[in-house]
Amino acid sequence: MYGNDNWINSYLDAILDAGKGAGSGSGGGGAGGGGDRPSLLLRERGHFSPARYFVEEVITGYDETDLYKTWSRANAMRSPQERNTRLENMTWRIWNLARKKKEVEDAKRLKRRLETEKPRTDATAEMSEDLFEGEKGEDAGDASVAYGDSSAGNTPRISAVDKLYIVLISLHGLVRGENLELGRDSDTSGQVKYVVELAKALSSCPGVYRVDLLTRQILAPNYDRGYGEPSETLVPTSFKNLKQERGENSGAYITRIPFGPKDKYLAKEHLWPYVQEFVDGALSHIVHMSKIIGEEIGCGHPMWPAVIHGHYASAGVAAALISGALNVHMVFTGHFLGKDKLEGLLKQGRQTREEINMTYKIMRRIEAEELSLDASEIVIASTRQEIEEQWNLYDGFEVMLARKLRARVKRGANCYGRYMPRMVIIPPGVEFGHMIHEFDMEGEEDSHSPASEDPPIWSEIMRFFTNPRKPLILAVARPYPEKNITTLVKAFGECRPLRELANLTLIMGNREAISKMSNMSAAVLTSVLTLIDEYDLYGQVAYPKHHKHSEVLDIYRLAARTKGAFVNVAYFEQFGVTLIEAAMHGLPVIATKNGAPVEIHQVLDNGLLVDPHDQHAIADALYKLLSDKQLWSRCRENGLKNIHRFSWPEHCKNYLSRILTLSPRYPAFPGNEDQIKAPIKGRKCIIVIAVDSASKKDLVCIIKNSIEATRKETLSGSTGFVLSTSLTMSEIHSLLISAGMAPTDFDAFICNSGSDLFYPSRAGDSPSTSRVTFALDRTYQSHIEYRWGGEGLRKYLVKWASSIVERRGRTEKQVIFEDAEHSSTCCFAFRVVNPNYLPPLKELQKLMRIQSLRCHALYNHSATRLSVIPIHASRSQALRYLSVRWGIELRNVVILVGESGDSDYEELFGGLHKTIVLKGEFNTPANRIHTVRRYPLQDVIALDCSNIIGVEGCSTDVLTPTLKTLGIPTK
Repeated sequence: MYGNDNWINSYLDAILDAGKGAGSGSGGGGAGGGGDRPSLLLRERGHFSPARYFVEEVITGYDETDLYKTWSRANAMRSPQERNTRLENMTWRIWNLARKKKEVEDAKRLKRRLETEKPRTDATAEMSEDLFEGEKGEDAGDASVAYGDSSAGNTPRISAVDKLYIVLISLHGLVRGENLELGRDSDTSGQVKYVVELAKALSSCPGVYRVDLLTRQILAPNYDRGYGEPSETLVPTSFKNLKQERGENSGAYITRIPFGPKDKYLAKEHLWPYVQEFVDGALSHIVHMSKIIGEEIGCGHPMWPAVIHGHYASAGVAAALISGALNVHMVFTGHFLGKDKLEGLLKQGRQTREEINMTYKIMRRIEAEELSLDASEIVIASTRQEIEEQWNLYDGFEVMLARKLRARVKRGANCYGRYMPRMVIIPPGVEFGHMIHEFDMEGEEDSHSPASEDPPIWSEIMRFFTNPRKPLILAVARPYPEKNITTLVKAFGECRPLRELANLTLIMGNREAISKMSNMSAAVLTSVLTLIDEYDLYGQVAYPKHHKHSEVLDIYRLAARTKGAFVNVAYFEQFGVTLIEAAMHGLPVIATKNGAPVEIHQVLDNGLLVDPHDQHAIADALYKLLSDKQLWSRCRENGLKNIHRFSWPEHCKNYLSRILTLSPRYPAFPGNEDQIKAPIKGRKCIIVIAVDSASKKDLVCIIKNSIEATRKETLSGSTGFVLSTSLTMSEIHSLLISAGMAPTDFDAFICNSGSDLFYPSRAGDSPSTSRVTFALDRTYQSHIEYRWGGEGLRKYLVKWASSIVERRGRTEKQVIFEDAEHSSTCCFAFRVVNPNYLPPLKELQKLMRIQSLRCHALYNHSATRLSVIPIHASRSQALRYLSVRWGIELRNVVILVGESGDSDYEELFGGLHKTIVLKGEFNTPANRIHTVRRYPLQDVIALDCSNIIGVEGCSTDVLTPTLKTLGIPTK
C-alpha cells in the first residue's frame, strides 16, 4: 500500500475489531458482511445502506491519494455525523484495498506451491512405479504407516536395566526447576514448562539413568542468580500409578551452557549467531558426562546418549550438529512451526515478508526446521493436524511420500536413497497425578480439610467482583493478538444474559506497568482495558497483575468451585496444555475449533468448540454451558474420567517405546587399537588452514607462512596443523609435493568438503627413504554415512545435471557433468563448465529435500565444481569429530579463512574456536550462487565476536602477532 501501511492498517484493524467477516458475504457480523450485525458506526445511523453505498461509491475507482484526502477532511470536520460518514467511506476503501492485496498474495502463494509440488509429485510417482504388487493403496488409512511410526501397537518392555542417557535441548527463555516465571516474556512460556516437566517425568521412568536438559546460562542483571548456576538438580515426578521399579537412577538436571554475550538476556530471535558456540560447549559436557556415566554403571566405555532431543528450531540445529558429531539418534519437537507462523502473519496483511523476517528471523527459523527434518530420526507432533497441515508445508516432508517410503521400508524394497523421518503423535503430558484424588466422580471437590485457608490468589481475584459467588469464566493466555482476548471480552460485554450469569477472569501473565511491556502486549492489554471501560464491566472482570506459577492451579480450582468454565478462543492453538490443566481440575471448557483442541475434545468430550472469529458463538456457548447444569456436570465428569490419556506416565511410555525401537547407531571413538598413528592427540594447539578463496600458489604461501609463524612450537610438538579443503586427498598430495612440502607437516587432512578425513604417516624407518601413506578414518566415515543416499542419490543427480543447459538460440549445451575422478564413497563430484548457468544453491538444496534426498550440496573451486556430501558431513563437523576423538580443546583451535570461500564458508566462523580472516588481493570474489542462505549473514555469524579477527595479508609478520594475540604460542 505504498508507504501508507501504518495508518491504513490501523483503520483496517478497527474494521476487523468492529466485526469479523468483512467482505465474506456470509453475514458474519462485519462491515460489508451484509449480515444482521453492522459496525458500530452503521448502527448509529440505522438508515444507512452498506450494500448500496458499496455499489455506488466504492467500486467506482479510487487511489490512495484520495484515501488520504478523505482522512484529512474527516479530521477537520466538526460534525460527528459528517466525520463518521467520511470515515465509513475510507474504511470501505481500505477494506477493498486489503482484498486486492490479499488476491495478489494468494496468487504468489499459489505459484510457489505449484513450484514445490511438481518435483514432489515426480518423487512420489517414481516411488509408485516400483511398488510391489498389491502395495498401492495399502495401509492408506493407517496413521502409523503414513507417518512412518512403526512402533504403534508394538511397545517394547522398558526395564530398569536399560540405563538410558537422554539429552534434551531448549535454548530460549528462563529455565529453572521450580517457580517458573511463565509469562515474564514471550520466550518463557509453555515450552519451558513442557521441557522441565518432561525431564522430570523421564527421570522417574524405569530404564532411564540420567536426563540432561541443556539450556543457556544467563548472568544478566535483573535476573535471578539461579539462571546463572551451571547445574540444577530437578526433583523427579512421583507417578501415583507407576508400579515398576525405577532401579538405579542418577536423576534429571538442568545444565546451563554459556554462549552469546555473558551479560545479556537474549530473545530467541537473537540467539541464532551463537548456536554453534552452544554446540561446542554442549558437546564437551556430553562427552564428559558420558564417560562419568560409563564409570558409574561399570560398563567399561562411555555411555553415550540414546537420543539428542531438540525443542524448537534453534535447538533443532544444535541437536542436528551434536547428534551428527556423536553418531547418535536425533529427536525433534517443533512446538510452533515457522512456516505456519509466516503464513498466518502474511494473511493478516500487517507486515510484508521482509518486515516479518526482520522481526522474527523467520527464514532462519524455517531453514533450521528443514535441517531438523533432514537430521531427525523421529519428529514428535502433538496432533495429526500438526503433521498434515503444518509439517506438510515443508520441503522435507510430504504425507503421501512418507507413506510410500514407509511401505517400501516395511517390505524391504529399495527407496533409492530417499528417507523421511518418522512422525509420531505424542500429546504433551500434564502433572496431575497428585490432584485427581481431590475430585470424586460425582463432580464434587473433596473437602476433607475444611479448616484449610483459601489460597491468597483467590482473594486477589475476588476483590475485582461485585458478586464473587457467580460462576467464573477463566482465560489463561499471554496478551498477544493471536490469543484473541479482545474478542472474548467483546463476547462477554455484548451478551447481557452472560454478564448477569457469570464473572470473567483474565490471567494475562505478570506485569509491572503497561508502559514497560512490549509494544504488542501493551497494545492488547490497552485494548482489553478500553473494552472493559466501554462496556462498563467494572465489578465483573478480574485482571490481576501478578501471580505465581504455582498459583495457576489454585485459579483453576477457584473456577471449578464456582461451577465456572475455562475458555481458550485463540485464532489457532498449537496444542493447548491449559485445556488439559482445566480438565484435570474438573473444569469444562470452551475452545477454539482451529488446531489441537479438536483432537483433545475427541478424547475428553468435556466442553464445546467454537469459531474464534464469531464472538456471538462464543457468548452463546458460554451461556449454554453455564446455564445447563446437566451439561456442565456431564462435561466435568467426562474430563476427569478421560484425563489419564494426557498423563506424563502415558507420554513417557509412548516416548521411550519409540526410542527403544530405533536401529542401533555406534558412536565409537576408538583409541590406538585402530592402528592409526595420530600425533594430533597430544597437541596443545591446532591451526586449521581453510582458505578457499586463494589460488593454489597463494594457498601454499599461506601454509608455509603459518608453519613458519609457529616454527618453535611446531618443532616442540605442542602445535599441530590441519588442512581443511574441498580438494581430494590426491590433489592435496600433488599440491604439497610440487611445492616441496612434506604431507607429514600436517596432523590431518579434511578433504572433499568434510566428507573424508585422512591422517598422514611415514612407512619406513628413515625419513629419506620412507614413503608417506594416508590412513582413512573409517570411524568418521561410518558416522557420516548415516542416511547417505548412495547410488540412488547419484543417479538422481546425474539425471538432474543433464537438465541444466546453456541455451543459445535453438541449441542446448549441458553445463554440469559427473566427475568420477574427484568423487569418493561419500562425495559425488560434478564438473561445471559454465558457472553462469548454475541454479542458485538454495534452489538445489530445496529440490533435494522435496525429493527426500538428505544431503549437503556445495559449490566450490569458484563454482567450477559441485560436491554433494552426507547430511552429517562438513568441514566444521569434521573438526568437532577430531575434538571428540582425540581430546582436542576447541578453545585452542584457530581457523584461517579468506574473505570469501566455498558454500560452507560461513560454518567455519561459529563456535568456541578462533577465526582469522585473511584479507588481501589473493582473495577471489564470492559468487552469489554459492550461498544456501535465505536470510542475512548476521543471522548466522556474530560479526562483533571477539573470537573473529581480520588481518591484511598473510605474511609471517602479520600472522605471528595475530596468533600471539589469540593465545597461540609462536616463534
